[in-house]
Amino acid sequence: MRMYEIIEKKRDGLELNLDEIEFFITEYCNNNVPDYQAAALLMAIFLRGMNERETADLTNVMANSGDRINLSSIPGIKVDKHSTGGVGDKTTLILAPIVAACGIPVAKMSGRGLGHTGGTIDKLESIPGFKTSLSTDQFIDNVKSIGISIAGQTGNLAPADKKIYALRDVTATVNNISLIASSIMSKKLASGADRIVLDVKTGSGAFMKTFKDSVKLAKAMVKIGHNTGRKTVAVVTDMDIPLGCAVGNSLEIIEAIDTLKNNGPLDLRDVSFELAARMLELSGIGNLEECRKKVADAVLSGRALSKFAELIENQGGNKEVISNYALFPQPVYKMSYICEKPGYIHSMKTDKIGMASLVLGAGRETKDSKIDYSAGIMLNKKTGDRVETGDCIAVLYTNREEALSQAVSLLNEAIVISEEPHDKKPLILAYIDSEGNIKN
Repeated sequence: MRMYEIIEKKRDGLELNLDEIEFFITEYCNNNVPDYQAAALLMAIFLRGMNERETADLTNVMANSGDRINLSSIPGIKVDKHSTGGVGDKTTLILAPIVAACGIPVAKMSGRGLGHTGGTIDKLESIPGFKTSLSTDQFIDNVKSIGISIAGQTGNLAPADKKIYALRDVTATVNNISLIASSIMSKKLASGADRIVLDVKTGSGAFMKTFKDSVKLAKAMVKIGHNTGRKTVAVVTDMDIPLGCAVGNSLEIIEAIDTLKNNGPLDLRDVSFELAARMLELSGIGNLEECRKKVADAVLSGRALSKFAELIENQGGNKEVISNYALFPQPVYKMSYICEKPGYIHSMKTDKIGMASLVLGAGRETKDSKIDYSAGIMLNKKTGDRVETGDCIAVLYTNREEALSQAVSLLNEAIVISEEPHDKKPLILAYIDSEGNIKN
């Protein structure tokens, strides 16, 4: 088999078979295929596309390129949740302890943030002492003992995806549905869950900017799940506005704790609770309405908050942060972002708000950037809210005094104020069931 012929075949719009996909992935990972040939094939895929079978095969082969976590020793059905990323998206921190408190094991491997989107692992590491680097045995043992563990992805989980994504990133071949879907789902398959709930974000702060493209991606990933024996459903949620009010690591942990105390922002609570209910439904413990009631009860009874405290303590963190927020890292500088004219917040360019948080120190521009856990933004007003001159729209937190002016400039670009009120959009825009049917 020759790489030249595989490139030629896809260039001409023909279907690649499993052997050809396996040859490409295996030989490229073994450094027997040069970058220029791999880039040529990726561009051919980008332009010509892949069908459902090709996409499923690509996903499975990438999932098999490294370690596959075996969760079979954990009793019960293991349901994973994946978000395509956004600003203020701390839903995992809320839904994981809720689902675990309802008796469904949560074995969650999460990632770090890069660019304007935050990462669950960075947020958890803002808790003093919390350990996210666990061996596979530690990870599984934690789930067996307390029903929940959240850890960083292992270094050898779907390594083919890491290598191919790095090449896609520099060859303008990122935005292809098959390549995006296979990248996400290869890591989910390798993580070992029986069933998967996808939170596909759409809007200015999301990877997919339009509802149409978000639905296409959601359907593609659901189909991959179906074709690889993993029951998968998807929820399309709005990311034209940050989720919740907190953007930044320790700020988001505090907001998640508040939500588990049933005091968090309504938008964050609604999305997190709905995703938790979908996970419970997929685990088979009841219909959706019954699962929504179980979610509400887990929070109102305090069981979900207790489970989060148990998770923190079990992974070396100081669980006292739940009652004493002063134990989190504290910033040196705090600045109010003041409204300069009356009106209504018409829109928020969410990616710009994420970038403002990044320059304050809450995010990373490269993999080696150091995170400031205390940095970030707390929004007092959001899209649709009435504002008056002198109102504090947001508070900025940082240890970099020189970053404040750049962050303010980004917020000036992000926040649009108009004279007329602006209707708020629904947060949950669509649901795609395991058969790929869309329900609004």
